[in-house]
Amino acid sequence: MEKTFRKALNCSRWLAASCAALAVLAGPTWAQVRVGVVSSATGPTAVVGIPQKNTVALLPRRIGDLTVDYIAYDDASDATQTVTLFKKLISEHKVDAIIGPTGSPNAMAVIPFVAEAGVPLLAPVGTTAVVLPMDEKKRWVFKTTQNDGLIAEALIGHMKKRGVRTVGFIGYNDPYGESWLKEFSAQAQKAGIALSAVERYQRTDQSVTGQVLKLLAAKPDAVLVAGTGGPAVLPHLTLVDQGYKGAIYQTHGAATPEFIRLGGKKVEGSFMAASLMLALNEIPDSNPSKPVAQGYIAAYEKLHGAKAATFGANVYDAGLLLKRAIPLAAQKGKPGSAEFRAALRDALEQTKEFVATQGVYNMSAEDHSGFDQRGRVMLTIRDHGWRLVGE
Repeated sequence: MEKTFRKALNCSRWLAASCAALAVLAGPTWAQVRVGVVSSATGPTAVVGIPQKNTVALLPRRIGDLTVDYIAYDDASDATQTVTLFKKLISEHKVDAIIGPTGSPNAMAVIPFVAEAGVPLLAPVGTTAVVLPMDEKKRWVFKTTQNDGLIAEALIGHMKKRGVRTVGFIGYNDPYGESWLKEFSAQAQKAGIALSAVERYQRTDQSVTGQVLKLLAAKPDAVLVAGTGGPAVLPHLTLVDQGYKGAIYQTHGAATPEFIRLGGKKVEGSFMAASLMLALNEIPDSNPSKPVAQGYIAAYEKLHGAKAATFGANVYDAGLLLKRAIPLAAQKGKPGSAEFRAALRDALEQTKEFVATQGVYNMSAEDHSGFDQRGRVMLTIRDHGWRLVGE
């Protein structure tokens, strides 16, 4: 009996030693970072959300000694579902960071929850309101798209060169439209350009004829449409169909293949300021973002057999930012801990001269977007594609 016991004991010790050796060879399997991703792959905002969802497969799965697990959900373009999914990612999945959501109203709705949980949010949305004005809640949010002010500056500069003195505005009746109206109004006033009429519409509207007729009655030199994706086409087409002959400008929210496909010849000649990705062949090779954007486009199109969009690139840039910040955060805490999440937030905020697909990021405590003029180009639509124009 004693010999049997000793044999069993020795066997147990051998197994324990073997397991320990295998654990060493396998590496630190405990070191897993969990990142939530919420996009609108269905619903009214799907034209923006689909390339974002598709980009998740291209995000880094291993960063140094750490593995990264992505938990992805579709909120169906519904802000209520967005909140529910964010709560689930925070409480059940214990994520260290979240990328998303797709819509500006959805992003505004979840800020209190990520701030309370101390989870960094990388938001690929249009509205500047997610990061400005900065406060204790928004300090947990980082925006991977150009701020409205940077885009508006380029649009107004182009308008002045064309002699535009009056502008009509039609935009979403939500945080995206509100942010654009506030930013554009302030900059236009300083530039001596008057807003002759202001109209609003819903993302799901099927007609904006009434609003457009009011714009035409004001006889503006140009009209700015503040919409995103496919829904940005509706006011544009209605203006053309009603005989408007002035210049029509769009925000970077309309920078999708869907916009050109739905608009066809009627959106030719319009203007927008947006990502260099849209006219990458015309961008000089000296631009540091060009090879990064080319790499993303090639990988996306090889995997999905579809054209890459800037909205997907905003999610890809979020992954690049995390790839830089995660090793720094790991020096101060273990993934899954509050210390790690706080250190991750701090590391993101300290991003300097970081080259990505859309431009160069320089974050600070006051600026959680970080783009400068290198993050935009002035574009027109010609021959069913975007072309560079001088600013």
